[in-house]
Amino acid sequence: MKNERIRIADIAEELGLSTATVSNVIHGKTNKVSEETVRRVQELLEKRAYIPSMAGILLAQNNSRIIGIVVNDHEKYEGRVLEDGFISAAINALSREIDRAGYFMMVKTTAEWNEIVRFASMWNMEGLVIMGFCEQDYKKLRESMHIPFVVYDGYFQETHGICNLILDNYDGGYQVGKYLRDMGHDRVLCISDNFICVDSERMDGCADGMGTGTVSFMEIPFKKEERMGFYREKVTEILEYTAVFAVSDFYAIELINFLQEQGVRIPEDISVVGFDDSPLCHYCNPALTTVKQDVVLRAENAVAMLLKLKTGQQESGTIKLPVTLVKRKSVCRNCQQPSSAAGSARPE
Repeated sequence: MKNERIRIADIAEELGLSTATVSNVIHGKTNKVSEETVRRVQELLEKRAYIPSMAGILLAQNNSRIIGIVVNDHEKYEGRVLEDGFISAAINALSREIDRAGYFMMVKTTAEWNEIVRFASMWNMEGLVIMGFCEQDYKKLRESMHIPFVVYDGYFQETHGICNLILDNYDGGYQVGKYLRDMGHDRVLCISDNFICVDSERMDGCADGMGTGTVSFMEIPFKKEERMGFYREKVTEILEYTAVFAVSDFYAIELINFLQEQGVRIPEDISVVGFDDSPLCHYCNPALTTVKQDVVLRAENAVAMLLKLKTGQQESGTIKLPVTLVKRKSVCRNCQQPSSAAGSARPE
């Protein structure tokens, strides 16, 4: 048995006990087991270097110490949702905060809300952090399970029974619009794959921050191949603007790469701004001007809120987190007149 993993059955046989008794001692259910039996089992477990199944122990206890992270595997991610800069940064921050609080983290991607219920029940989870679903999904989840959960940036008309961590999306957009206006931009294009909820708040903020001048909105396709075709068709129209505000860093960086392949200079021919301040912003050339959200602060609030839900100190509510514009090299001062050719801007 030297090279084989010791089993509960082996311990039980050697001590002349039932496997159920040994299992109860391992899982801490000793209220109906004598102290002498507990001692004998524990001594032999140590002597035989028994390695318990951590999953089995956690699932057998009332307190699993597991917090689940569920991310909507939306079609726009094309099966690569965990590679998204915002998602990966958020999960990394949550991992550290969950570990610091003494819990374990499990991650699942799915596009179906009912899969979340099964996932949470299967692992006897103590709480969930859920990203990217819609208001109706969150309401169904609240009605379908009693496990506390926190929503990352949901968009609700009312939040009864739901805890929601949101960004000040409008203010982020407003900071972008004001900065572009101060830099002399009078024709700004906002791009997104939708015109609702969070993205709508960001674009509305940008329009209000600009105050005067032209602010237009362009809806881009979900799938990359279709977006590339769309950009090829719209490149002349895009270049009629002096700046583009993309509602995510991913779309901003993708557009920069596309335009540069067409020989367009960033920011001399057109300035570009993103949103999130994901790690990719530093590796983009030029480095991307963007709206920074504090992923560490968000993770801290998510775990703190879950613990309050678990102990009954909180039932619902919304926490709005501040954002900050980070100025880098993808925006320059606009010196163009509405009828002049591109290429006359100068970097600040």
